Amino acid sequence: MTKIDVTKIDPPDNNWKRMSFKGNKVWVATGPDGLFLEEKGKVLIKYNLKQDYEYWAKAESLAPVEQAVPAGKKKAKAPEKSSKAVNSQLKIPDNCIQIYTDGASSGNPGPAGIGALLIYHENRKEISQSIGIATNNVAELSAIQIAISHLKRHDLPVRIFSDSSYAIGVLTQNWKSQANKELVSEIKGSIQRFSDIELIKVKGHAGIKENEVADFLATSAIKKGI
Repeated sequence: MTKIDVTKIDPPDNNWKRMSFKGNKVWVATGPDGLFLEEKGKVLIKYNLKQDYEYWAKAESLAPVEQAVPAGKKKAKAPEKSSKAVNSQLKIPDNCIQIYTDGASSGNPGPAGIGALLIYHENRKEISQSIGIATNNVAELSAIQIAISHLKRHDLPVRIFSDSSYAIGVLTQNWKSQANKELVSEIKGSIQRFSDIELIKVKGHAGIKENEVADFLATSAIKKGI
């Protein structure tokens, strides 16, 4: 779940500087003078120059690119898990469709967006969509609902990863939903069409890159919708 303050900045495509952010190599937007484009102590970053969405990150979290930890050699100080570690622990089937979802709103309620990353073998599909004015909880639920709606096959195993305790609770743990009963009911109905589907709670911003991508897609959707 992500709450953000949205300020639109459109830097030229070639004005990006390589830096390190939380141990990962990223690109940071700069102006013609080579200085970071900064707003309220935050800068725009992206993992790949080809992606069309950016993410606001705290400038103080940046470090020289030399400090990025090479892939496969990261040693987390806390028990953070990569997506591969999560899959191994949960014994994800080889033929499984994996979905990472996230919802975000600028205010609660406020302009909201959803992000979802669908993975099946080597195929990846990204969804970034504005949903208008909504609460964080509605955004989290809508991300799951919209991601499921893109699946054409119901016979393959599906694992949906979300960092929303609320969404996982109302959909799988019989939490009582007071404000979003109709949306919860619709999602439960969609889930029942699949022969093997599970919703899995993951920790947000804990080094799981696919979850971070879903977050990027959700926050990007808000900027596009304003």
